[in-house]
Amino acid sequence: MKRLPKYLALLLIALTPAAMAETFTFTAIPDEDESQLRTRFEKVADYLETQLGVEVKYVPVKSYSAAVTAFRNNQVQLAWFGGLSGVQARRLVPGSEAIAQGFEDQFFKSYFIAHHSTGLEHSANFPAIGGYTFTFGSKDSTSGRLMPQFFLERNLGKRPDDVFKRVGFSGDHSRTVAQVEAGVYQVGAVNYKVWDAMVEAGKVDTSKVKVVWESPVYPDYQWTVRGDVDKRFGEGFKAKVTQALLEMKDPELLASFPRQSFVPADNEDFQPVEDVAKAIGLID
Repeated sequence: MKRLPKYLALLLIALTPAAMAETFTFTAIPDEDESQLRTRFEKVADYLETQLGVEVKYVPVKSYSAAVTAFRNNQVQLAWFGGLSGVQARRLVPGSEAIAQGFEDQFFKSYFIAHHSTGLEHSANFPAIGGYTFTFGSKDSTSGRLMPQFFLERNLGKRPDDVFKRVGFSGDHSRTVAQVEAGVYQVGAVNYKVWDAMVEAGKVDTSKVKVVWESPVYPDYQWTVRGDVDKRFGEGFKAKVTQALLEMKDPELLASFPRQSFVPADNEDFQPVEDVAKAIGLID
């Protein structure tokens, strides 16, 4: 039998399954400024690559719905979702699982913030915000839209369009803070983690905007993985991903979320989010 030329033999070796190992990709909902997200998640990609032994790539997206679509279409196999976007993604991709959440995500909350011109002050009671202009964050945000709308309707007995002069959607939490601080909207709903981090970093003028109400707690962000990753990347791969996330201990990585640690999660943890989304008509 004629021997293959050396260059062809080397080419065939290069095309073996081991050498053709696929890239493991993940995304995250764009809940903050894009440059901050890229810095955060490219570091996460480097960490996962060392833990998983495969090439890992972070894929940025422009919207919450785009993150869900990328997950549904298998453009990414892992995603850092909010509570609602995670529910939406898992409903579209049978077998997908929530595998880890931030320790704080077990008892997350929203802040209602107000421009100083309203005269509103912080109170344990739901604020008298009817008649003002109001902005949510993204339309698909758990902490910036879903839960705030639920608390609004539960406390005021009306839908947002019947309560406020004007209702908007800023797109993300950072923009919500900026718009209320500037007086573009008088009141808004924001993720408490983003607000606290921005205040700590000196990015909020608290003489112009302040927290006037804190919501009850609810489950929120989580890492969700597709159910077919073992078939695609090898038996036990999902367990390796889970372990890598739960063992993420680097203070710099954790601070970028910001979370003190990651803890186990499962789909049932987010049933309350799905129930609320059904109750206010965001999902069937």
